[in-house]
Order: sequence, then C-alpha cells, then structure tokens
Amino acid sequence: MVCMCLLSTPVDRWSSGIVLRVTGQRHDLGASFARLARAMIDAETPIFGAHDVEMWDYVVLTALESGAAPTQAELAAAVRRDKTRLIPILDRLEARGLLSRTPDPADRRNRVVALTEAGRALLVACQSEVRAMEAEFLASVPAARRRVFVEVLEELADGL
Repeated sequence: MVCMCLLSTPVDRWSSGIVLRVTGQRHDLGASFARLARAMIDAETPIFGAHDVEMWDYVVLTALESGAAPTQAELAAAVRRDKTRLIPILDRLEARGLLSRTPDPADRRNRVVALTEAGRALLVACQSEVRAMEAEFLASVPAARRRVFVEVLEELADGL
C-alpha cells in the first residue's frame, strides 16, 4: 500500500501502518535501527522472562561479565544509565544473589559491583538462548555479510 506523508513523498506501509521506507531511497538509519531494536527486544523479552530478568538486568550482568569490578558510578557510565535508575536494578540483582556490592577499598564511600557465580550461570544461560535467537533472526543474511554487520554494529556501539 502506498500513501502520501506530510512532505508528499510516497511511502510504503505494512498493514500495521508503520512507515517502512521512502520509496526509491535508502532507509533512514534511525528508523532502521528503531525497527531492528524493536524486533530484537520483542524476541529477547520472552527469553529474559523465562529467567525472571529484565532487559536492564541483562545489560548490567553483561557489563560485569569481564570480571573487572567497577564502582556503581563506573557501571552506570558503562551501561549509560543514570546511577539513580541503576540502584533499583542492582538492588534486585543483589537480592537474587546474582551480583555483590562491597565497599571500595580505595574509597569506602563507593561500592564495588561484581558478578557472582549464580549471576555468571544465569548470564551464560541467557546468552546461549539470545545467541540462538540472533542466529535465527539473521539466518537469511549470508554468513560473510552477517559477520560484517555484527562487527560494524559492535564498533558503532563501542564508540558511544
């Protein structure tokens, strides 16, 4: 179905009414990323739900996976989350025994956050299922292009 947008540019639509692309032009990157992000979140939500974790729980656990024990402030910066919004996530994960928070020996006003063995086990289980879902999601893309896509996406994300 083709309709006219505010700028009188023809656009393609799905039956849901979501504008997909301007006919004959390259996708707007923001719109493309938003569609991909929505699809990935929709696919990951049941995986996380089966493990009783939320998306931000997974983000935090993944950030702690390296083994480096950051302070809460460093962790907030790493996951790009305001520290006041991070505290309830840390409280929830700590209550489940998935991470620990201890006073920072260098500055006891700070708390150091570390992944526990239970947190690591949960993260491995989630990551395994997420990787399987991603493989299925990207199955229609040839392997060489898939590798490049993932490398570029990681490079962009790491640069934020």
